[in-house]
Amino acid sequence: MRTIYVDNNATTRVDPEVLREMLPYFSEYYGNPSSMHHFGGQVMEAVNRAREKVAHLIGADPSEILFTSCGTESDNTAILAAIQSYPEKRHLVTTRVEHPAVLNLCKHLMKQGYRVTELPVNREGLLDLDQLRDAVTPYTAVVSVMFANNETGVIFPVNEIAGIVKEKGSVFHCDAVQAAGKIPMDMSRNQIDLLSISGHKLHAPKGVGALYIRRGTRFRPFLIGGHQEHGRRGGTENIPSIIGLGKACELAGEHLIEENTKVRALRDRLEKGLLEKVPRTWLNGHPALRLPNTTNLSFEYIEGEAILLLMSKEGIAASSGSACTSGSLEPSHVLRAMGVPFTGAHGSIRFSLSRFNTDEDIDVILEKVPAIIARLRELSPYWKRQEKSLRSI
Repeated sequence: MRTIYVDNNATTRVDPEVLREMLPYFSEYYGNPSSMHHFGGQVMEAVNRAREKVAHLIGADPSEILFTSCGTESDNTAILAAIQSYPEKRHLVTTRVEHPAVLNLCKHLMKQGYRVTELPVNREGLLDLDQLRDAVTPYTAVVSVMFANNETGVIFPVNEIAGIVKEKGSVFHCDAVQAAGKIPMDMSRNQIDLLSISGHKLHAPKGVGALYIRRGTRFRPFLIGGHQEHGRRGGTENIPSIIGLGKACELAGEHLIEENTKVRALRDRLEKGLLEKVPRTWLNGHPALRLPNTTNLSFEYIEGEAILLLMSKEGIAASSGSACTSGSLEPSHVLRAMGVPFTGAHGSIRFSLSRFNTDEDIDVILEKVPAIIARLRELSPYWKRQEKSLRSI
């Protein structure tokens, strides 16, 4: 059975061009880039070329790019560097819809005596910038707000947020793991201090990421060791994956128009079709201020886990907006923060596309998913009660 993969916000396939770029660095160019000999020196040259490609994608200078192991490390490094650089400031500001890499670190820091303000969002997943402005005080070390939400795709006005934070004298960190490579960004035209990227979200391998550090930003290393990464991260570099990340960023830049035209059109056709074919279904998130590849839909009165299992049997791979797939009966923290009704929060599904998806993929989903929803609702006592109530009106 052919797999129709629409779970690209979870991870992406490695682009074949990325893989080809990586392969020589496993067995042909395997030198340590820190070595003095030419065999290692040529590897360092390749690392620097990869650094240039990552920088180019986000409009940064190569010297501002630090390679890491993943988005989580980038997030942790950024936030910890900020609070360690300003030890007199014991306050952090973030949002209720951040990735666990940020929220769980903040909970950890609260146990160490830091104060954390989690800003709410509205029904469309958007922040109130006046609330953000009021939350930042002279004692705020860092504000961390994501570029785009991983569950709904909602895009935050991070350039404007950065301006507010800098006026207040705090450091601004932005988790751009879901946004990088999907929408344009230019660090030379904003005031973001620190920005996180993860390779496996943009067709590079798992186990590599990057952290943008604006020139002049105070920084303390997270991993202490050798002189690698100009003394900012100890440990021998993951050369093949760094090469892969560089190539993936190069390709992402070349495909940005396709991402925002072809991929967006596929997403819109999928979304429109499901909303038309399936009653009592709604979109979670702002209809326009979203990543071009993401739609999060709530199918009322059924469980997301059951939808996923039946879709999987049809070869369709997506994600649930509900945390029930991890054994929790609670819906997603993002949907709860948005005030999504309980009847729909448990039955939410995220479809996230890539440039490797096709019209044929959408055809299959539009054929199979409405039948799956109808089947599950026939088995749902909640749906039957709702239908009976509506008929009695």
